[in-house]
Amino acid sequence: MLDVHRLRIFRSVVASGSVAGAAENLGYTPSAVSQHVTALSRETGLTLLERSGRGVRPTAAGLALAAQADRVLARLGEAETVVADLRAGRTGTLSVAYFASVGAAWMPRVVHRLTTEFPGVRLDLELSEHIADRVEDRPDLQVVVAYDGYDPGRGFTAHHLLDDPYVAVLPIGHPFATRAEIELAELRTERWIDNDFARGWCRRNLLEACHAAGFRPAFHVEAHDYPTAVAFVGAGIGITVMPRLGAAHLPPGVVAVPVVRPTPVRSLYALVRDGLASSPPVRAAVAELVAQGRSAAGEITSPDPVPAPVPA
Repeated sequence: MLDVHRLRIFRSVVASGSVAGAAENLGYTPSAVSQHVTALSRETGLTLLERSGRGVRPTAAGLALAAQADRVLARLGEAETVVADLRAGRTGTLSVAYFASVGAAWMPRVVHRLTTEFPGVRLDLELSEHIADRVEDRPDLQVVVAYDGYDPGRGFTAHHLLDDPYVAVLPIGHPFATRAEIELAELRTERWIDNDFARGWCRRNLLEACHAAGFRPAFHVEAHDYPTAVAFVGAGIGITVMPRLGAAHLPPGVVAVPVVRPTPVRSLYALVRDGLASSPPVRAAVAELVAQGRSAAGEITSPDPVPAPVPA
């Protein structure tokens, strides 16, 4: 296999017309340049240069090799540019998965930052409520709901984003609507609207809290998602309980009130593939998600004394 470094030096000799000229251009000694050209001749089994006055000129074989070297070095330069772009995050593909409530509340800002800072990166976005068992089936970055201290397994790192407590979403005329908080057991006799058709971790977490409060909620309506459940609440059909992030943008006519004793809490994480953790787009995405989590945590820890409708 030909040595690319020697090809570069040989091409410089041909362009310069002398060993001394190539040495000056490359910052080498003439002796070092001669040694590389001699080694290249030995590798190829060809006479590549011949004397011409005070300099040298390529033989027919040398001219043919120099022409090939131009193409090889050009392609190598293109490859080096691609590598530099990938390292800097200017090109490539980033796969991102997220669950529904984060998709509405956080992902627009995350995607805006990525498309602004890294316009050459293609984003593959996927709505997913589950974490694939096999690490090779997971996206590069996934925002997930899990238990406190979740371990994503080998090949991934979990970045904690937010501990998200649950709230009761009520019609504005409900007797509890002006309360600062509601004990979960006080909702025992309400008409509950189920908001998790997938029967995922968030629903199981809520049921565990209800069991701890001594009851099982009576679901009278089954909705497929948070917005639909909230619409049913606004129509006066019943109440629903969901993570606060899911109630971040409520329509007029409904309010969100924190539930306590116990307070169900879900933990949000960004799972990052270790092999891409240092890439600029992934770092930017995680930084934006962390910022969104901190902002949401500030809202959670400093709630209004009296819940009020959140503007649409």
